[in-house]
Amino acid sequence: MKTFEELVINSEILKAITEMGYESPMPVQEQVIPYLLGEDGDVVALAQTGTGKTAAFGLPVIQRIDVSRNVPQALVLCPTRELCLQISGDLSDYSKYVKGLRILPVYGGSSIESQIKSLKKGVHIIVATPGRLIDLMNRKTVSLENIRTVIMDEADEMLNMGFTDSINAILAEVPENRNTLLFSATMPAEIARIAKKYMRNPKEIVVGSKNEGAANVKHVYFMVHARDKYLALKRIADYHPNIYGIIFCRTRRETQEIADHLMEDGYNADALHGELSQAQRDTVMQKFRVKNIRLLVATDVAARGLDVDNLTHVINYGLPEDIETYTHRSGRTGRAGKTGTSIAIIHTREKGRMRDIERIIGKKFEKGHIPSGRQICEKQLFNLVDRIEKVEVNEEEIASYLPSIFRKLEWLSEEDLIKRVVSLEFNRLLDYYRDAEELDVPEERSSKKETRRGERDSVKKNRSAQSGFARLFINLGKNDGLYPNTLIDMINRNIGGHVVIGKIDLMPNFSFFDVEEGEANYVVKSLKNIDFFGKRVFVEPAGEKTPGTSSGRKRFRDGDSRSDKRGYGEKPRRSRKTASEERKDRRSKRK
Repeated sequence: MKTFEELVINSEILKAITEMGYESPMPVQEQVIPYLLGEDGDVVALAQTGTGKTAAFGLPVIQRIDVSRNVPQALVLCPTRELCLQISGDLSDYSKYVKGLRILPVYGGSSIESQIKSLKKGVHIIVATPGRLIDLMNRKTVSLENIRTVIMDEADEMLNMGFTDSINAILAEVPENRNTLLFSATMPAEIARIAKKYMRNPKEIVVGSKNEGAANVKHVYFMVHARDKYLALKRIADYHPNIYGIIFCRTRRETQEIADHLMEDGYNADALHGELSQAQRDTVMQKFRVKNIRLLVATDVAARGLDVDNLTHVINYGLPEDIETYTHRSGRTGRAGKTGTSIAIIHTREKGRMRDIERIIGKKFEKGHIPSGRQICEKQLFNLVDRIEKVEVNEEEIASYLPSIFRKLEWLSEEDLIKRVVSLEFNRLLDYYRDAEELDVPEERSSKKETRRGERDSVKKNRSAQSGFARLFINLGKNDGLYPNTLIDMINRNIGGHVVIGKIDLMPNFSFFDVEEGEANYVVKSLKNIDFFGKRVFVEPAGEKTPGTSSGRKRFRDGDSRSDKRGYGEKPRRSRKTASEERKDRRSKRK
């Protein structure tokens, strides 16, 4: 393994990085630094987040700056404010002993006037988000005509965030004889197009394999019913007492809801999403960095560019739509040589997407089992005992209090005292999990034919209504997280009044329930097209031919052409005539 001295890093930079604890270059640094210092060409470097990319481009860029020329000579483009500040901070640390070198972070959410003042005073390296840099260019307050080096860090994320046009506009204003360095965790087609358009025969440096997951990350999945996702999340968190991680959700709404529920249940958690102000984002991130918050619930866009070390877990509250997003998520743990775990909480319909991810990242997901209440209590109990055993005792500070404490507790035996200390902190968890049900992991479905047969049998058994009631069909079932209490709550919240609800029969994919005959039409209209955790609800009178029976099977599977594909037709289909009725009709016509 080479040393930084062997990479021909100058003495001022060497002194700074030695003080920072840098001992030997990481693989991406060992490949990129000598090329940038010795060659005058373009580079495409593919490496995961946390592999040392900032130092890989930062050290040679600093070394090549001519401090005597008070003009911008290097430009670093990055997707988010957080990454912009992190990179500029790192570059400042690397150049601590390089006299006169000035670095300016340029990003939205802060005073543009102060950034303009700094530009007028003169800077050597600009670290910018594309949007704010375009704004400064439009105001004619920044000049890129002396830029010799352009670095695009996390370029795939910039493209995912919609910065393609901005990047094109910026690169069009930079001299053609520049060096362009493109750092990315993955290699989507758009990255290849930018490389072809703006780079001259770039050298490709790959650390690991393209699009593969981080080497030190273990991938685990938990298969649960949709209704049990939040309970599974809590059990996973409880089973890892020292967890420090990010929970990724798809939408802002889901992100805030999960964070609110976790906080209500006593977890050190908070949300990070696009609807927060910059001040709120800063507050949340500061608490997370100092570990006052142990679980950060975030959307992918809000979490881009976050630089937080020592994450133990990344939890996918459902898999993302694209595989590259999963790669970015999982790459936030297992950094800088440490190990980490990427957890996916999924239901049966997401298993195919999980297999696609396995194929691309070249790693297999381990099947996890949701911990039982007993297992969680045991894990938490021994964690408490471990903390008691390792606690630092300040003899001098507590010495004056001990005699009174000893007198107060002298009637307790050693065994009683230990039981009380443990119970003091542990009773809440024991009470919560004492009667907790096991979270069943759904087995693989045996076959579509058997599933449909079971659904048909269930329909036949549950077709008739109680006397004085009308039977209604709803396109939600147990697999959607529907339970009697959630159904009753849904009805009460949407009808704006009170209705008597009778028998409720829940199936895996749909259900039946009875309401008073006079209220049936009102309930159908009130529940029409409402949203149930992202699924459009449809309710109709339960006729003789309903989804799951022979005539209704296609409609149940595909949806009626007269309605949204996710729901069902607004009008019940007419029942088909029986074979005997059709024969009678044909005989009467022949006569």
